[in-house]
Amino acid sequence: MSHTLHPLRRQRLQRSELAVPSSNPTMIEKAAESAADYVFLDLEDAVAPPEKEQARKNCIQALNDIDWAAKGKTVSVRINGLDTHYMYRDVVDVMEQAGDKLHTILVPKVGVPADLYMVEAMVNQIEMARGYRSKVMLEALIETALGMANVEAIAQSATLPGSRLEAMHFGVADFAASMRARTVNIGGLNPDYPGDQWHAAIARMTTACRAYGLRAIDGPFGDFSDPEGYKAGARRAAALGCEGKWAIHPSQVDLANEVFSPTEAEVTKARRIIAELKAAEAAGKGAASLDGKMIDAASERMAKNVLVIAEAIAAE
Repeated sequence: MSHTLHPLRRQRLQRSELAVPSSNPTMIEKAAESAADYVFLDLEDAVAPPEKEQARKNCIQALNDIDWAAKGKTVSVRINGLDTHYMYRDVVDVMEQAGDKLHTILVPKVGVPADLYMVEAMVNQIEMARGYRSKVMLEALIETALGMANVEAIAQSATLPGSRLEAMHFGVADFAASMRARTVNIGGLNPDYPGDQWHAAIARMTTACRAYGLRAIDGPFGDFSDPEGYKAGARRAAALGCEGKWAIHPSQVDLANEVFSPTEAEVTKARRIIAELKAAEAAGKGAASLDGKMIDAASERMAKNVLVIAEAIAAE
C-alpha cells in the first residue's frame, strides 16, 4: 500500500439520485416524498431557456419550504454550464437565498479543474458574506471528451486546500454526443458493439474517484419503460465500483435502491468474513478459509465496504 492515501472525503448514501426539473413544482414536491436517497433540482438540460428564471425561483422556494433533511434526503442543485450566461445567477441567487438549505451543487460539463475552482470561489464568497455555518459541497459531472481526458486531474483537485469536491458523475448522454458515438438510447447498449461501450469511461472515472477519495455515481438511463435494461446498466456500474445511479423517472428509484443495496446474504457473509479473520488473527494466522475459499486482509476490506453501506441504509 502506498504511503500516499486519500480516504473517502464524505460518506453519503447515494444509491438513487432522482433528477427533477425545477420548472415543475409539482414534481419537486413528489420527489421530496419519494424513496430516493438524493434529489437534484435541475436548472440545466431539463429546463427550456424561456423557463430558466422561473425554474430558479421554484428551486429556491423548494429549498426553503421543504425540510429535505427531515425527509431523509440529500438535496442538490444542478446549475447551468459555465459556458452559459445563466450559471452565475444560478450560483448567486440559489446561494444567497437558500445556501444554508442546500447540500451540494452539481456542476455540469466539467472539463478542467479550473471549472470547479470558479464555482468554489463564488460559493466561498457568498457563504462568508451571508455568515452561513453550513458548507455547500460540489459534485462534478463528467460528460465531455475534455472532462474525461482530464478526469484524473479533476479528481486530484479534491486534495487541494479548500476543495469542496466530493463526488463525480458520469453523464452518458452528453458524453456520447461529445464523442460522436453511435447509440440507440441514453445509457443503452449499441448492439453493434461487442459488450458495453461505456465500460472504459465509467471504469476510468471510478478509478479516479477512488484514488482521490470521491464517490462515483453513474448517470441516466433514458428508457424508463425498460426496467430490466436499467437494472442491467446499474449492475454493470456497481460491478465497476459506482455506488449509485441517476433516476430520471420515479419508477427508477426503487430499481437503483435495489441494485446498490447489499443483500441480506451479502451482509451476513461480510460479517462472517470479519469474524473468521479475527479468529485467524488470534491464532497467529494472516489468512483463513470460509466456505472452501481463502480469505485474507483484502477480503476484510471488501467486507467492510459492504457493511458501511448496510449501516448507512439502516441509519436512514
